[in-house]
Amino acid sequence: MTSPIKRRALITGASSGIGKATALAFAQADIEVALVSRSAAQLETVADDLREAGVKAKAYALDLAKIEQVKAEIEGIVADFAPIDILVNNAGMGYTGSLMETPLADWQRVIDLNLTSVFQCIQAVLPTMRQQQRGTIINVASIAGLQPFAGWGAYSISKAGLIALSKTLAVEERAHGIRVVTICPGAVNTPIWDTDTIEADFNRSAMLTPEIVAQSILHAATLPDQAVIELVTLMPSAGAL
Repeated sequence: MTSPIKRRALITGASSGIGKATALAFAQADIEVALVSRSAAQLETVADDLREAGVKAKAYALDLAKIEQVKAEIEGIVADFAPIDILVNNAGMGYTGSLMETPLADWQRVIDLNLTSVFQCIQAVLPTMRQQQRGTIINVASIAGLQPFAGWGAYSISKAGLIALSKTLAVEERAHGIRVVTICPGAVNTPIWDTDTIEADFNRSAMLTPEIVAQSILHAATLPDQAVIELVTLMPSAGAL
């Protein structure tokens, strides 16, 4: 008796936060994972954890902010770890500052990483998914993409663009058997709050955990092929912080 073919996923931003939690959740569901992030050392630690859980995992260090390289690099990963059934576009950055005071270079940096790099990752996986006539693309957006928050302009706009990208992609790729899911979490307690591009003083204990978000991503990824969760808005029960 032959064993069923295992599903394979590619997760960006997989070294910490939602990406890491999603990788671990996928491993528990017997999904093999290609891990993508800037940090080779952190990725290898996550990959080791996944292998201990009994699934194949491979780490690929890649800086998605270098958008001119992203498509070719992801194409290489897709070829090496084929076949990719699930793409989770989770990598991104936070940014606070009023639109009036946001320098063009900062604006471009946020849009490049949060939106354009996702576009490039999608273009890299689509040929294989079309060939397979199946695939699931999950884009991690934000509640900030659905409603405005003062002082989060560039970030909110990048995530609103990502939601629009998801909706358009879903319409274009439906005929190829490809599902597109958008996850819009409220505040999640991840290392993003410790980065130098965010100034915010929120109660992190009231936030969602990465593991809670990962469960929603896993659920969307493992639905039967004939169903799709198009948009998930997942909020802390305490509401927007």
